[in-house]
Amino acid sequence: MTRIIALAAAAACLTGQAAFAHAFLDRASPAVGSEVSGSPSALSLTYTEPVEPLFSTVHVTDSSGARVDAGKPAPKDDGRILQVELKPLKPGVYSVEWHVTSVDTHKTEGHFTFTVKP
Repeated sequence: MTRIIALAAAAACLTGQAAFAHAFLDRASPAVGSEVSGSPSALSLTYTEPVEPLFSTVHVTDSSGARVDAGKPAPKDDGRILQVELKPLKPGVYSVEWHVTSVDTHKTEGHFTFTVKP
């Protein structure tokens, strides 16, 4: 009986951790803080957990605050990647702001920059 209770407690701990998962940014392309040559055609954000694209946003702006993303982000890799097309980018610094809701409804957000070299 004690063994059954211990196994049940262990299982509850494991499922409890999964219930508190959040989708954090794992990597980006262009990479966070990177300098790239030429205008990338898209921005890809890879998260640690699948995200719900209907409740997630990605905005890319130039140094004057003008939006340079071209539409809503599209999910890839079972929702772990959000990809947004970009307008042609001139040399300069670009800001990325993202807000995502993971499939378990937890929200996370963040921002970073990347630079397009002349």
